[in-house]
Amino acid sequence: MADQPAIIVCDDETDLREAVAEYLTRRGFDVRQAGDGAELRRLLAERMADLVVLDIALPAEDGLSLARALRAESDIGIVMLSAAGDVVDRVVGLEVGADDYIAKPVDLRELLARLRAVLRRREATAAALGAAPAAPPAAAPTAAPGRRIRMGGTWLDLDARRLTGADGREIPLGPSEFALLRAFAERPGRVLTREALLELAHPRGEEHFDRSIDVRIARIRRKVEAVPDRPAVIRTVRGSGYVFDPAAEG
Repeated sequence: MADQPAIIVCDDETDLREAVAEYLTRRGFDVRQAGDGAELRRLLAERMADLVVLDIALPAEDGLSLARALRAESDIGIVMLSAAGDVVDRVVGLEVGADDYIAKPVDLRELLARLRAVLRRREATAAALGAAPAAPPAAAPTAAPGRRIRMGGTWLDLDARRLTGADGREIPLGPSEFALLRAFAERPGRVLTREALLELAHPRGEEHFDRSIDVRIARIRRKVEAVPDRPAVIRTVRGSGYVFDPAAEG
């Protein structure tokens, strides 16, 4: 990542966009601005960015569609903005590939902290996987047709909601365990924070504490890891969260 992280602020509210851009520029970021999806695509074609601050309610192509397209093409950081604070919007944003979500009105100090956290996680992912930030390798398993994902020495069937061992026997999974495994399986190579995992695994607003994720991770590691005390399939990224390594043998 460059000394000056490159960020594009994409929002059709000119005053907000310019205020965010000015605030971030003064704090050492290389900031460009886009008022809609077409302008965002043009700026990215000219020069890639490290992260995009993306409003959901954009004219023409909405932010969720843009986030989905960006995630399909690259591993760029994505932080969503929205006037709505409903949990459904947060979940949808995370489902399409956003790294974080912040509701309007935006507190600039909080936004700055969130952006720095996403940038740190991208660097941590690169270090954990031994490569610069980029799209996952083409050979890496994803939630492709068949919806059957190898996780170490086990296989997760997303449609049947079953985990099976190398011998074909089913390994019992609780609902929350399956939800966590699905979140990892659909996002190989991406660091997922505890907050993101809570949103993805419990999208109906159930009360859970972020550290409860650690307990669930420990349980599913006993099912997918060859040596749970030395995890290779679902690895801890210190200070950031967890990452699923699709190439790990387990």
